[in-house]
Amino acid sequence: MRIIKAKDYYSMSRMAANIISAQIIMKPKCVLGLATGSTPLGIYEQLIEWYKKGDLDFSEVTTINLDEYKGLAPDNEQSYRYFMNTNLFDHINIDKDKTFVPDGLEMDSKKACSDYNQTILNSGGVDLQLLGLGNNGHIGFNEPDEAFEKETHCVKLSDSTVEANARFFDNVEDVPKEAYTMGIKSIMQAKKIVIVVNGEKKAKIVKEAFFGPVTPKVPASVLQLHNDVTLVGDEEALKLLDL
Repeated sequence: MRIIKAKDYYSMSRMAANIISAQIIMKPKCVLGLATGSTPLGIYEQLIEWYKKGDLDFSEVTTINLDEYKGLAPDNEQSYRYFMNTNLFDHINIDKDKTFVPDGLEMDSKKACSDYNQTILNSGGVDLQLLGLGNNGHIGFNEPDEAFEKETHCVKLSDSTVEANARFFDNVEDVPKEAYTMGIKSIMQAKKIVIVVNGEKKAKIVKEAFFGPVTPKVPASVLQLHNDVTLVGDEEALKLLDL
């Protein structure tokens, strides 16, 4: 694992965006695995800026998002499809037919997961997967459990995840309690993984996930077994590490 220590959130975002932009330039037809939430916003802003300057071309890029809330329509402002459109896709020259997010309106969980597994398979595999890190160590919506879930599955969100996501909704009762998420096996099959963390509140879980035992009780710990992982964090998030 490579660890890149950034001074602050802006620097962290720029460094991670540099890695992603290099992937696009080296392989214009690459498949990017993308994440949502507040942490990647700075990365997407930087990529948009470079696109508008003429430094990046997304016309041949395919994207596969990690997850989507079960029950939310694509035009719901809290859906992850809406998030990706408004924070990235609407501002670059990407073909939206090649941007994939689980179907939140497919209430048959088995079908939704099977369809998304096929989408991942059809893409030929993810070249670079972007990840955030949950306060409880989750990646995507892979919550702490007794075993690692392998492929796309429907997960009941933990109370801590629901509470963490409540800031995006009018109140905590509005947060969906289930989501479709790419599984650990699918994430681990990405050729490269970039995980971004910022803020003091992530410091403890960063140390636990990347310098503690590999266990499904801390899902991100499995990334220790991948051969090409880059952790990009600000000073606060990495302050407990002996670098």
